[in-house]
Amino acid sequence: MLSATVAVLSLAGCGEQASLPVAAGTGPNPTLPEPKSTLIPTVNIAEAVGWPEGAQPVAAEDMNVTAFATGLDHPRWMLALPNGDILVAETNAPPKPEDGKGIKGWVMGMVMDKAGANTPSANRITLLRDGDGDGKAEIRETFMEGLNSPFGMALVGDELYIANTDAVVKVPYKEGDTKIAAQPQKVVNLPGGPINHHWTKNIIASRDGSKLYATTGSNSNVGENGMEAEEGRAAIWEIDPKTGSHRIFASGLRNPNGMDWEPVSGVLWTAVNERDEIGSDLVPDYMTSVKDGAFYGWPYSYYGQHVDQRVEPQRPDLVAKAIPPDYALGPHTASLGLAFSRPGELPQSLQQGVFIGQHGSWNREPPSGYKVIFVPFRDGKPAGEPVDVLTGFLDKDGKAQGRPVGVILDNKGALLVADDVGNAIWRVSGSGTSQSAERPEQPSQ
Repeated sequence: MLSATVAVLSLAGCGEQASLPVAAGTGPNPTLPEPKSTLIPTVNIAEAVGWPEGAQPVAAEDMNVTAFATGLDHPRWMLALPNGDILVAETNAPPKPEDGKGIKGWVMGMVMDKAGANTPSANRITLLRDGDGDGKAEIRETFMEGLNSPFGMALVGDELYIANTDAVVKVPYKEGDTKIAAQPQKVVNLPGGPINHHWTKNIIASRDGSKLYATTGSNSNVGENGMEAEEGRAAIWEIDPKTGSHRIFASGLRNPNGMDWEPVSGVLWTAVNERDEIGSDLVPDYMTSVKDGAFYGWPYSYYGQHVDQRVEPQRPDLVAKAIPPDYALGPHTASLGLAFSRPGELPQSLQQGVFIGQHGSWNREPPSGYKVIFVPFRDGKPAGEPVDVLTGFLDKDGKAQGRPVGVILDNKGALLVADDVGNAIWRVSGSGTSQSAERPEQPSQ
C-alpha cells in the first residue's frame, strides 16, 4: 500500500506546474491565466516532520520570535481574553464518512496523512497565561474539553461563544477563569453532517456584541456533491446570539476562515480559500471586505465573473451578480488566519495593516504559502505589496517543520501564530523598544 501511495502521489505531482510566480496572483489585480485540467490533481504537499530540537521559524528583520507555548496538540485557532490570557483550540477534523470517496478521495486521504492532518481531534480548548510578562506562557490549563472539533471563539460580556464544527455553543465566563465546568448551551446549529468537507467554523462578534458572524465553508471543491449538500454553506452567517435566529450575510465564499474588523472603516474582512484542480496558477486565495448581501461567485465563477466550466448546471444569473474580492493572496496559499494590526510590540511599519497566516499549498508546483505575511493598509484599504513576517516553516528538503494557521495580537500588541504541525504558539515582537498597546475593544452586551 505504501508503494502504491508513493506511486500515485508521484504521478499526481508530475507534469502540470506553475508558469507564473506567486506574486503574479497577489494584490488587487491578480493575473488569471487560462485554466488547466489534469486527470489526477496536482499533488505537492510538504511532508509534516515537526521542528528539530532548538529550531523555530525565522522572523523578519527587526523582529524577534519566541515560543509562547510548545507541546500542544494540533493548535489551530486562538482568542485573546481581556486579562491577557490566551485560549487555544486544539482541534482537528471530525469523522466525515461521506467525504472524499473514490480515487480522488483516496489520494486526498494520503495527502492528509502526509501533511499530518489525519490525527484524532483533541476537542479541547486550552488556556495559556503569561503571568510574569516574559513572553512565554508558564501556566497551562485545560479550559474546556469534550467539544466537537472546536475552532472559532468570541467573548461577549460574560458569555464565551465557541464554534464547534456543527453548532455555536456558549458558556458563562468571568475574568480570570482557568476552567469552565458548565455544560455548553447550544445557540444555533451550523452545517455539519457526514460530508462536512470544510469543517472549520469561525465566529466573531460585532462591535456592540449584538450579532455573531460565523463562517461555513463549502461541502465540496466546486459543487460536485450537488448543490443540495451546500445548503447554508460557502457563506458567512449573521446570528442573533440571544435567540439563535440567523441569516446569510454574504455568500459564494468557498471557504472563509479568518475574520476581523478593519479598525479605520469598521468593515468586516475575511480570508477565503478558493477552488482547486484547475492549475497551479489558479485560483488565488484572497481577502476581502464583506458586503451585506453580496455574492462572491462560488461555485459558478471565480474572482468576479470568471466562469468555472466544470460546474453543472451553469448559473449565468448568479455569475452576473458575482463581485470580485479586494485583494488576492496568491494561488493555493491556504490563507486561513487574518488579524488587523494595532500599535504595540511590533515595528512601526507593521502597525497599520493585516496579518495573514498561510497554511501552505497542496495543489501547486512549486509550493506556495507556508508563512505569515503582512499587507499594509491606508484609509481602510490595502495599500501595498505583502511583506514576509514569519518564514522558515519548510526545511531545506521542502518538508514542513510547521504550518501557520490562526493569527492574533496579544494584549501587548505582539503577534501570536498557531502552528498546527509544530504544535506550538509563536510570539513575534519588535526587537526595539516596545510601545504601549491599547487593549482590544471588547463587545458589550
